[in-house]
Amino acid sequence: MESSTGDRVRTARKLAGLTQRELADASGLALITVKKIEQDAYGSMRLETARRLAVVLGVTVTRLTTEPDAPVPGPDSILRWEPVRRAIEGTARAAQPEQEPTLAGVQSAFSAIRPLLPTGRFAELGAVLPGLLRDADALVAISPDGAQVRARTLRSHVRQVAGALMLHTWQFAAADQAFALALEDASVNALKAASVIDERCWGLIRQGRLTEARELATGWADRIEPRMSAAGEQLAAWGRLLIRASAAAIRDNRPGEADEALRGARMAAAGTGEDFVLPHSPWHVFGPISVAVAEAENAMIRDRPLEVLSIAARIRSAEIAIPRGAPAHRLDVADALVALRQYPEAVTVLRQMQQDRPQWLAQQRHAADIVQKIIDKRRTPTQEMLDLAAAVGLPL
Repeated sequence: MESSTGDRVRTARKLAGLTQRELADASGLALITVKKIEQDAYGSMRLETARRLAVVLGVTVTRLTTEPDAPVPGPDSILRWEPVRRAIEGTARAAQPEQEPTLAGVQSAFSAIRPLLPTGRFAELGAVLPGLLRDADALVAISPDGAQVRARTLRSHVRQVAGALMLHTWQFAAADQAFALALEDASVNALKAASVIDERCWGLIRQGRLTEARELATGWADRIEPRMSAAGEQLAAWGRLLIRASAAAIRDNRPGEADEALRGARMAAAGTGEDFVLPHSPWHVFGPISVAVAEAENAMIRDRPLEVLSIAARIRSAEIAIPRGAPAHRLDVADALVALRQYPEAVTVLRQMQQDRPQWLAQQRHAADIVQKIIDKRRTPTQEMLDLAAAVGLPL
């Protein structure tokens, strides 16, 4: 394999029989951008850019680049989340509790914080998690053999939520450790283990590690594949893994594999009948609407904005609450509106998200990309656009 992204792009372009200008025109990139990429003078190449090149060149994204598609957290961010990281590692010091934790007490505390993750209330979650992680560790340590499974299952849930928080805030090493520890605790239950893998695959996708994500999701989906007459919970665990496999495949310019995985997810959703909260992973949902959200995401990645809006309209007409985790679907809708030059409508969607989930929106590179596209089309940005730019941390 060539030693750099520039070498890989240049080799693939020559094998395709294209000039730099032809590649630029076909991919929608500026000629100077293609030149800089091949000279390794472009900097870190975003996944979206790599996919545009891969589609034209007829190769996978991972054939062109193995660079992470993720920002490096700044010192302030690293310091802010240090208590959670240290609690995950088990190195945080804490005062001796007045009484030993109980299973009921830790379960009650976890139930209280569980809504914070899907609603994007990261600051509140980060404040509570260190103590809860320490209590979960202590609970496992003092639980007799008969209660070990329940204590470890509960600790797996706490660790999984901690890992998800670290993913949202770009602390990938801490997230990896949290998921590895959560998987150890969940190993006695295939559905709970699949839930950890589900979250782990999302983290790999967020980092641009597409081959790892696709292979991990596909491997576990094969491992737990249920009969179509199985209980809804089993179908849901399988279907969510297929959605992750599809998400990784479409980003890696493997549309056939992406479509095949989504077909399996649709079958699973047909078996569940409607979207429901997963008992083994109560911050996740699965069902037909969840699959439709995944279909819209794939359509946007394939530059099919009309299809995105059509799916969104279908979801709205179903009069079913959009599942948790679907704020990302609203970003796809905003992106589709921008692609169709419906900028005021896109701004309206983003402003509503800013009101609903300000902490979540601030962590989304996709949101920053959309706002940048809107501003680039305006000679003078409106105050609303400037407010959105500040909300997503976009330097102007």
